[in-house]
Amino acid sequence: MTDIKKTGSTGTPPTPAAGPAAITAIPVRHYGRYVSAVIAIGLLASIVYAFSQGQINWGAVPDYFFDDRILRGVGQTLLLTVLSMAIGIVGGVLLAVMRLSKNPVTASIAWSYIWFFRGTPVLVQLFVWFNLGLVFEYINLGPVYKDEWSSFMTPLLTALLGLGLNEAAYMAEICRAGLLSVDEGQTEASHALGMSHSKTLRRVVIPQAMRVIVPPTGNEVINMLKTTSLVAAVQFTELFRYAQDIGQNSGAPVEMYFLAAAWYLIMTSILSVGQYYLERHYARGSSRSLPQTPIQKIRANLLSLGRPSGGMA
Repeated sequence: MTDIKKTGSTGTPPTPAAGPAAITAIPVRHYGRYVSAVIAIGLLASIVYAFSQGQINWGAVPDYFFDDRILRGVGQTLLLTVLSMAIGIVGGVLLAVMRLSKNPVTASIAWSYIWFFRGTPVLVQLFVWFNLGLVFEYINLGPVYKDEWSSFMTPLLTALLGLGLNEAAYMAEICRAGLLSVDEGQTEASHALGMSHSKTLRRVVIPQAMRVIVPPTGNEVINMLKTTSLVAAVQFTELFRYAQDIGQNSGAPVEMYFLAAAWYLIMTSILSVGQYYLERHYARGSSRSLPQTPIQKIRANLLSLGRPSGGMA
């Protein structure tokens, strides 16, 4: 037997139906973006023009940018930032644990501490520590330590106490929020497995809470770096104080303020990059895909420039 194929009247196979026409993608025009961009550029040009009219000796900025005193001030600023944040983080963790304790005494002490130090300006606290010598002639800790208050309360110690103790109040709330973000069932499961409360905190709760604690802590570090400029009021010499002294001696105070601002921008930018990679590290396991690094973002944007606007390859 032979197979007989059906054909049309002319003996040729029927023509297949034509497929749907390709859709031409037309990008939406956002005229508001163009208008806002023109306004922003106009405002920026106006600010640049206004500053160009002033009698600012811009040449003084590069002349003193790497001055020994400025570099020494940068080092003092970084040292003060690290030490103050260390006091703040350690104190904040301790206060957060006390605040979450079921002991009403320790919880009340932690709440009172946070209430006082968050409710008063850090500059006022610095002046209080600096001027306590007016009411205390000696500091007497019994057999441990005894000395005159003026010798004990140095500008460095004043700055550390003023900044570190104030920061501990803010870090306490950040740490408390991170600890509360971990489900209580995990703590109960750890206790059921025989783990102690401290071991549960170290092994189970704190590693998961870090995803919530790290981003605001990075912001606090950057904020602390800028807040160190306040300690110039209590005779501690750091970047801002050195720039201020150089400006008064050289007759270019405004230029030295711009120089100090440039150094603060450099340091905060470096800290921001470090914060980004630290957040990316703790995002592992919680996100399906890690956020792109700055280099990956630049590479993706450069590759997208060569693609057609319609999205067709």
